[in-house]
Amino acid sequence: MAEDGRAFWERSASRYDRSMLLLGGPLEAMLPLVVEELRGLDRVLELAAGTGLVTAAVAPVVGQVVATDYATAMVEKLEERVRVLGLDNVETRALDVYRLEATPPFDAVVAANVLHLLPKLDEALDAMVGALRPGGRLVVPTYCHDETWTARGVSRILGLVGFPGQRRLTLERLTDALESKGLSIRRAELVPGLLPIGFASAETRSPNLERP
Repeated sequence: MAEDGRAFWERSASRYDRSMLLLGGPLEAMLPLVVEELRGLDRVLELAAGTGLVTAAVAPVVGQVVATDYATAMVEKLEERVRVLGLDNVETRALDVYRLEATPPFDAVVAANVLHLLPKLDEALDAMVGALRPGGRLVVPTYCHDETWTARGVSRILGLVGFPGQRRLTLERLTDALESKGLSIRRAELVPGLLPIGFASAETRSPNLERP
């Protein structure tokens, strides 16, 4: 991500959870959807984990979570939450979404509320898909800043205070971006809120489903 975006999240780590009191309304409905998509999988990579709100929900239902963020202050908050909750199956790392380690490949990649922040969305999606095993799942719930008039207004206000958004998505644009990478949509629905979340999950093709 751009360095100005990194600086924003380094500064925001200490107050991120408090900010969710205003904009995190859809999270309560989003988290069960993420859990449902990942339940029972063995190895999950989480990108832009932030302070670990999604990590804490996912860890109890999967074998292992590699939870990552590119802002070191966020990783410190993430490590604190993992330690306090005793999440023994979570490994934390500082990691850039464009440079993913995928050996061995993951059963799923989850990247919650980050696609609208990425300067190079195509490159990021390519990296995520490349980190998945055949038939693996990509789960990308994302704030949709262009879905409603209210969301557009909130988005403009956020922009005035320095929020490093890169694009205003709708649920349709989000699923179009996933399908453009050859992914099959598993689930797509809108989670209402001041800034609604487009919940989208998709999967790569399994070798036995490829046409000869």
